[in-house]
Amino acid sequence: MIRCKICGKEGIIAERIGVCALCIKENRNNIFDEIKKVHQKSRKEFSLEPEVPKGKGITCKICANECSLEEGKSGFCGLRINERGKIMSVAGSRDKGILEWYFDPLPTNCVASWVCEGSKHYGKKNLAVFYEACSFNCLFCQNWHFREMNTERIKKLGCEGRLTPAEELANSTDNNTFCICYFGGDPTVQMPHALETSKIIRKNRKDIRICFETNGSMNQGLLKKAVTLCLESGGCIKFDLKAFDENLHYALCGVSNKRTLENFEFVGSHISKRREPPLLIASTLLVPGYISEDEVFNIASFIAKVDKTIPYSLLAFYPHFYMSDLPTTSRNYAMKAFAAARNAGLERIHLGNIHLLTN
Repeated sequence: MIRCKICGKEGIIAERIGVCALCIKENRNNIFDEIKKVHQKSRKEFSLEPEVPKGKGITCKICANECSLEEGKSGFCGLRINERGKIMSVAGSRDKGILEWYFDPLPTNCVASWVCEGSKHYGKKNLAVFYEACSFNCLFCQNWHFREMNTERIKKLGCEGRLTPAEELANSTDNNTFCICYFGGDPTVQMPHALETSKIIRKNRKDIRICFETNGSMNQGLLKKAVTLCLESGGCIKFDLKAFDENLHYALCGVSNKRTLENFEFVGSHISKRREPPLLIASTLLVPGYISEDEVFNIASFIAKVDKTIPYSLLAFYPHFYMSDLPTTSRNYAMKAFAAARNAGLERIHLGNIHLLTN
């Protein structure tokens, strides 16, 4: 237990943040100034821009951050740079993506596996595509190692050999490929590449389902194309709703969640076009001390207003990155969160990563 450096109360608090969730939500003592420094430090270690670039320059519209890039400067994701007055993509364009991919035998540990038909197709496999960049800066990131593949490293180490053309990735599928899932990092900042890959797959193999697992902060025009692909192929879009309170979301993830919530509602407006298998799925990582059952209730209430049948998965937390000093999710806390989601009106709730739960 750590004592909050603002209110003085003891609780489950990440040492690097130093304050409790309530003080964050109320922005007591202008705590964001201090939290901003934590985010900046976590990014400088990987030669990433310390914060979302704003001000003069060309605006990138790929995601909600809408970075304003001055000459020679790169964006928050590290993949786009202003070169001679034009935004150039180091990776993430239609013809080159920075990623790793592998085949995952079904049934797999996908967030949506509990409602996905893929769990019934033994012998088939999922093409898992891990995009190595992100539009968020989550201090609890479970896959933080992708940060090592940033713009500077691409330039210095000559990683062009690791850039995968969309056609090459699409051609990796075979007769046993049931689905492809784009995750990461996050597919948000490499959506043009994911969409081009999906377009090629749909042209050659219409039986493969296309899915996205994302923080949902992409340009809505790109999201609209993804929704169409998912609807046509029988795939789904999985939104990771980190927090509902915007102040808390900023403290944990370094950016606002407004676009994420707007995009979630946008995808939700298409649910009536296909009820099963579910088009839209939500998940939340149960970060001890920060994502309380009250916060889960607020997230679940938001989801229920969109559609109470949307599947919602609560995921047990394992300490990582800048919040590695936190405990894993307790079983008691997980059950309270589950009950909160139920009380908010949701009909389909799931508890994931149960092997991580502690007594």
